[in-house]
Amino acid sequence: MLQLQILSGKSAGVFWNARRLPVRVGRASGNDLRLEDDGVWNEHFQVALNPAEGFELSVHPGAIVTVNQTPASTIRLRNGDLIMAGSAQLCFRLSETRQRGLRLREWVVWLLLLGVLLGEIALIGWLLR
Repeated sequence: MLQLQILSGKSAGVFWNARRLPVRVGRASGNDLRLEDDGVWNEHFQVALNPAEGFELSVHPGAIVTVNQTPASTIRLRNGDLIMAGSAQLCFRLSETRQRGLRLREWVVWLLLLGVLLGEIALIGWLLR
């Protein structure tokens, strides 16, 4: 769903995946993603899903956040956007998807096709008598 890659600071290189929305980011221990870098407030910003618009970043009043080097208070995020909160730099991404196994469905289709084929052979044999 939502993935934040921490690009700078104490946790640089970490990929953080959201388990639920909205995601709260800040220094306080109650946040979903905790950043202890300089300039990060206790509650710095949050990312929520707006079904009509997509992912929206909302900045806590008084905090400063830039998205792609543009100051923002509320902004729609796109895949690959760079978020700067205090001295921490993050990259917003959509997490990788996992494809469900299709083996069972494939077997069901092949068995149905086999059943149709055998039914046609039986029907032709019955008609030729």
